Amino acid sequence: MDPVPDAIESFHELAANFDTYVLSTSPWENPSAWSDKLIWVKSHLGPAAYKRLILTHHKNLNLGDFLVDDHTTRGADRFQGELILFGSKQFPDWPSVVSYLRERAT
Repeated sequence: MDPVPDAIESFHELAANFDTYVLSTSPWENPSAWSDKLIWVKSHLGPAAYKRLILTHHKNLNLGDFLVDDHTTRGADRFQGELILFGSKQFPDWPSVVSYLRERAT
């Protein structure tokens, strides 16, 4: 899959200002999907994401201040920090997410 517009640049900006991880889910029925996600992260996000990929079906078990996700499933709705719902009216794209988080970094 190709990255969505502005995703790569946004990740790098956020990684420069936050302790940033990639939290994702893969289907249990397709074991190669797990390694495919790792390859994608290494290929597209590079050293900024080195050893920062977490694959889980229970995102609420991870600790953090913010979670950017495009769904409220798999524990995202129970995340202890603030859920930033990507694709919503408030956060329709990566520039809106980065702008919101940039304000919180200062």
